[in-house]
Amino acid sequence: MPEIIKKALEDLKNYNFWDNQIVPVGFERPFYMNKLKPLLGNKLIKVLTGQRRCGKSHIMRQLIKTLLQEKIPAKNILYFNKEIVEFDTIQTYTNLHELIKLYEKTYKPKGKRYLFLDEIQNILGWEKLVNSLSQDYAKDYEVWLTGSNSTLLSGELATLLSGRYITYEIFPFSYTEYCEFFQKEKEKKSYLDYILTGGLPELFHLSSTEIKQHYVQSLLDSIVLKDIVQRYAIKDSYLLERLFKFLIDNIGNTFSIKSIVDFLTSHHVKTNHETISNYIQYLKQTFVIHEVDRFDIKGKSILSGSKKYYLNDLAFKNYLTGTFDIGLEKSLENAIFLHFKQNGYQCKIGKIGPYEIDFIVEKNNQKKYIQVSHSIPNEKVAEREFGNLEKIRDAYEKIVITLDDHNLGNKEGIQHVQAWTL
Repeated sequence: MPEIIKKALEDLKNYNFWDNQIVPVGFERPFYMNKLKPLLGNKLIKVLTGQRRCGKSHIMRQLIKTLLQEKIPAKNILYFNKEIVEFDTIQTYTNLHELIKLYEKTYKPKGKRYLFLDEIQNILGWEKLVNSLSQDYAKDYEVWLTGSNSTLLSGELATLLSGRYITYEIFPFSYTEYCEFFQKEKEKKSYLDYILTGGLPELFHLSSTEIKQHYVQSLLDSIVLKDIVQRYAIKDSYLLERLFKFLIDNIGNTFSIKSIVDFLTSHHVKTNHETISNYIQYLKQTFVIHEVDRFDIKGKSILSGSKKYYLNDLAFKNYLTGTFDIGLEKSLENAIFLHFKQNGYQCKIGKIGPYEIDFIVEKNNQKKYIQVSHSIPNEKVAEREFGNLEKIRDAYEKIVITLDDHNLGNKEGIQHVQAWTL
């Protein structure tokens, strides 16, 4: 057995619970535990995806804690995190396979083994090992994976597994989790604090704005340089970061790839349609942005061309721009998008004639039409926000969401909701 494998197993002791160590699980997130616990105990490969530093590793450890509470022997559970520097020598699936075999030989687990493989996309050829383990009839493995890139399940693995896996996207902290963490009441002030901070878990432990800015910038650097530039051999990292800053400044605005190219060109940044299109795809694959299609409600079809983009966390907007005062309404719109996205809704932008509906959200064959506004200070604004929804003639739920202090109730079947009460 190579020495690097022996050394890796020795290091694994510090991150596993074989010697009755206390499991460091961080702030517990029951929203995800309630979704994921029912998946324990079956042969499907479970894949947790999501942006870097959104809390996937902590959720994995919370699942391990659940298994230990259910009296699963600690030596039947192996947790491996490729992000930890001690495991830099584990580069390929054969290295990892050797490590798992040495674990088996050393600890001799009996019955089902639970493998939690964190940031697995950093192991070359990992899909071959995962497929092999999932099909091993001699030993019973349950495999959980995390990854920070949506290409995790592209290509060979999807072909090999053909339906034998399930994915679940993890998001940064929701408003509800934010309130639970800080023990705050759900009210307008705490909601404003939330959308002007963001939901990245690590931010909650940082004291000053300056430190938070450095943290968010370093996170972006890691995503851009490690997950995109290195992976796709990009030569112009400045253009990629400039594009992301453009998207930050234009969250919730409708625009096309051509309009981005024209804007950058006007600012003396050389680029073209193909490059910008590719770079947006790369950013989407790291989960830092979400692309939303426009939907013609009357024609019942997706509209080509212009789209909208939203951030996976408002911290990128709050700490990577020069000021906090860059459009609270757009931050609210982004936060409402994330609320529905995290709760499993498919989201589109609605269009009915010349009028726009901020969101059409759908789940389990149920649909809601959503308008978002900072406030409704007068009848003219009320007519615009409620009036657009009134033009939709079907019977699905219609909601106007604002930050108003007073709830306007129900108007012609359209409900007014204060954002913090969602």
